[in-house]
Amino acid sequence: MAAKTEAASTAVGIGKSSGWARTIVLALMTLVALSPILVIFGLALRPRLYSDVTGPTLETFVYVIRNTDILVWLRNSLIVSVIASCLALFVAAPAGYVLSRARGGAVSLYSMLIFVIQSFPIVVFIIPLFIMLSRIGLVDTLAGVSIIYVASSVSVACWMMAAYFDSIPTDLEEAAWIDGCSMFGAFLRIVLPNSLPGILSTAIYGFLVAWNDYLVELVFLRTDSRFTLPVGLQTFFQQNQTDWGPVMACAVIMLAPPVIIFALLNRFFSIGGIGGSLAGR
Repeated sequence: MAAKTEAASTAVGIGKSSGWARTIVLALMTLVALSPILVIFGLALRPRLYSDVTGPTLETFVYVIRNTDILVWLRNSLIVSVIASCLALFVAAPAGYVLSRARGGAVSLYSMLIFVIQSFPIVVFIIPLFIMLSRIGLVDTLAGVSIIYVASSVSVACWMMAAYFDSIPTDLEEAAWIDGCSMFGAFLRIVLPNSLPGILSTAIYGFLVAWNDYLVELVFLRTDSRFTLPVGLQTFFQQNQTDWGPVMACAVIMLAPPVIIFALLNRFFSIGGIGGSLAGR
């Protein structure tokens, strides 16, 4: 009996030691991952060149907001990202439903076509897109950039929605059909309400594609008043020197919207409750 107790105590001790080791390793990995963000905040809160202020200060943020067009760039980024996200989701939701539920050669071919399209990098299409949009007057416009982001994100968005629709039991739709719902009605009233986490994930993906991109906006936007944050950020870089304070202050402002979105929508990312809809069947 004493031997068993001693063995159990030893096992508990080993378990605690391994738990502490994993915690330390995860803490170090988290610190390494967050170190660039900590550096950004540290430089953004540092006094500007030739300033009399000592210690952390917000004067760099005040300077950036008062003396640059960062609020205009922020507005443009939000407009482009929200429009691209909503339109991509509007197309991807019904397309993903078809990929998830329909069967046949045409659907398989369509699915394969989407898979092939999403494998191409956007840089392959830059020149043809520029020629096409210049002919219809959409170069140097937020609408033209938004169209490109919708096209570049909709293929992955379709796959994301189809993958989430696969997790929803078809019995729910069949029950709605028996009650008199059409296929489209069941999609709107049953499938979409139960797909909120998938919808949010897809919308956030489309938002981040447009929010973080630099190449497309650099090529297609020429006017300062139409710049987005990634392109506007480059105006702080000079040939011989760079004032890193304003650059990092803009970087912090650029980090804020995605962080706020994730913080507000985090509680909706739950897949529980779908299986319980079939209880008693």
